[in-house]
Amino acid sequence: MADEQSIVDAQKHFADVDINNGSASGPEDDEEEVPAPGSIDNDLFAVTPTSEIHRRVSSSNLQDVLTDNGDYFIQVIVAEPQKVGDGMGSYLTYKVTTKTNIPKFKRSEFSTMRRFSDFLGIHDVLSGKYIRHGRIIPPAPSKNIISSTKVKMSPQQAEPGTPRSSEWVETRRAALQRYVNRTAQHPVLRLDVDFINFLESDQELPRAVNTATLSGAGVMRLFNKVGETVNKITYKMDESDPWFDEKITEVENLDANLQKLHSAFKSLVTTRRELSALTGLVAKSAAMLSTCEEHTGLSRALSSLADVEEKIELLRSEQANSDFFIMAEFIKDYIDLFSAVKSVFHERVKVFQNWQHAQLQLSKRRENRGRFELANRTDKLKQAQEEVEEWQTKVQRCQQQFDDISAEIKKEMERFELNRIREFKINTMKYIEDQMAHQQQIISYWEAFMPTAREIV
Repeated sequence: MADEQSIVDAQKHFADVDINNGSASGPEDDEEEVPAPGSIDNDLFAVTPTSEIHRRVSSSNLQDVLTDNGDYFIQVIVAEPQKVGDGMGSYLTYKVTTKTNIPKFKRSEFSTMRRFSDFLGIHDVLSGKYIRHGRIIPPAPSKNIISSTKVKMSPQQAEPGTPRSSEWVETRRAALQRYVNRTAQHPVLRLDVDFINFLESDQELPRAVNTATLSGAGVMRLFNKVGETVNKITYKMDESDPWFDEKITEVENLDANLQKLHSAFKSLVTTRRELSALTGLVAKSAAMLSTCEEHTGLSRALSSLADVEEKIELLRSEQANSDFFIMAEFIKDYIDLFSAVKSVFHERVKVFQNWQHAQLQLSKRRENRGRFELANRTDKLKQAQEEVEEWQTKVQRCQQQFDDISAEIKKEMERFELNRIREFKINTMKYIEDQMAHQQQIISYWEAFMPTAREIV
């Protein structure tokens, strides 16, 4: 425990707040793992400026990744977004810094530069490898062509390497960091050779052209998604395991309610920002009124009121940012995660379809063999028997794949559920503490104003 505590203490300079979205560890039968029991910092949010809330909420999903002996950890920070080039050919790069002592990595601390398409590319690679085995692949942030075009067409930075102040750029940076940390916390994905290369290699990765929004591959991907959606709607699987029926219904209900909660938080953010702006107008009006008020005590009180309202305006703005960065973005992440969960369930349906198809083909081959036997067609009988044996092997293989993906999904969902409950508890507590801190600050402002108001005679 002393060793574990020393590791935790050594990491605290990376971030004040831990909103790690990784998966808890669990034993795997066929792949090497580095388990990840949770260790979360529950520091109280102080009342801070918007830029500080940005940094503290999104600066790192930093959670120890520990083995049974408490020896291993991994931390990833995505920082320093900077624009490269000008015009529509420009793009943003991010500095990805990793600190770990997992043996599969060559060094304990290293950095590399990655662009947005690199993050999407590694997500596609991991999805192609692991989703067919029933593993939940953390979703990468979606591409926003309108916002990215605005950044592309904006003037070049005065000094290369200076972080861009755009709120959208910072929001994307935070989303990329949450994504890469979720992946790093998965006990299998973090040991994948392509993911290690993504974090560790100083060389430029092969261009992920299929991530471009307007590319031909992107259009084909859109058609494929439409086909997948139609297949999900039209094909109803005869479920033999009640666990999957219950879990699918639970996921659908949670997803629908999270959608409503996210919509409510977006409305709250908008309303809170409007309230902040209106509070600023009150402050300006009170200040102007104090300059033309002849009564000395009343003028002084109006001036103090203007100061209080100006301070509250800033607090309202900080509360809006708290609503957005602590809860709204967190909920949005989980909406995307539930989409990834649904994709895994659908992958199981596809495996079941392959199994059913193989069984159908086996039945046809057996019928053919029977007809040849009745007709005494010895010239065709050998080939028919070989086809039957071939499809018997395929049926057995498909059944084994179905059993394997079903078992793997259950383990993945257990890990997912444990982390979901833990993270919602932590983020909700942080949000409540932050709101309480803001309200206490507002009360202190009004208490300080009361003596000035009472002096009016």
